[in-house]
Amino acid sequence: MSATRIWDRAAALPVPAGASARPEIVALRDELPSIEALFTFMRDAERRFRTLRMRIEEHTTTARGEGLVVSELTLAHPGQAKVLTSTPANGTAGNYEVWISDGETVRTFAASRRVGTRRPVRRRVRGLNDDDLPGWTKVYEPLTQLPTETLPELFIHPAGYCQNVLATGACEITGSMHVAGREAFVLECAHPRTIERVGDRPDFVIRIAVDRRDGVILRLEESMGDTVTRDAVAASYQPDAPLGPDAFTFEFPSDTTFVY
Repeated sequence: MSATRIWDRAAALPVPAGASARPEIVALRDELPSIEALFTFMRDAERRFRTLRMRIEEHTTTARGEGLVVSELTLAHPGQAKVLTSTPANGTAGNYEVWISDGETVRTFAASRRVGTRRPVRRRVRGLNDDDLPGWTKVYEPLTQLPTETLPELFIHPAGYCQNVLATGACEITGSMHVAGREAFVLECAHPRTIERVGDRPDFVIRIAVDRRDGVILRLEESMGDTVTRDAVAASYQPDAPLGPDAFTFEFPSDTTFVY
C-alpha cells in the first residue's frame, strides 16, 4: 500500500462553477484508476445527473448498542433539495426531521419537538477561492446545497471529504463491488490524520464504495480494528429519476413553534 500525495483540487473545477460546468473527467476507464483520478472524478459527481432520489441507511455500533438512521434525499438541479431523516426504532409518528430548500430559502422541521425554521440559504464566505490561496484551503461550491455534516452531503458532494480526510491517510483502491445494483470502486484509507478524536488510533480504517458511473459515494464503512463502528450504505440510488410536482412541497403543522 502506498501513501497518497495530498490532493487539493476540491475547488478546481475546469470551468467556473455554475449550472454550465461540466465534469473534468467524463468517465473512468475499465481498469482501476489512480487515487488522484478517482478523487477528481468524485469531485464532479453531482454534475452527472439532473435529478436524484437516494435512500441511505446508516448502521452504527456504540456503547449504547446498535442503531439505524435512514436519510431519504430528493434533488433537482439547481437548488432544489429535500432530506427526510428518521430512526425506524422509534416508530413513525413524530419521528422524523425535514430539511428542504428551493435554492433561496431553507426550511426545517423536527417532528419530535414540533419546531420549525425558515431562513435564507447560507451564503459563501467571500474570498475562499482567491487565486493566491493554496488549493487545500479552498472549498467546493455545490450546484445544489445540502444540509452540512450529513450523509447526503458527504455522498453527493465528496470533494471536501476527499481533500480534507481521505487524502491525509494511506489510500488504496482494492477492487470493486455492487451497491444498490450499481458497480462501485472500493477505496480503503488507513488512519487519516484529519478525523475526530475518537478515530485517532492506528487501527482506524475508512472504506468507501464509489459509483463507477457517477462518482457519488454509495457506501461508507468505518472500523476500529476488527469492529465495524459505522456502515452507511445507499439502499436505493436513482439518478435522473422522474419527480412529481409535489416532490419539494411541505406544509408546517399548525402547532409548529418557529425558532427563526
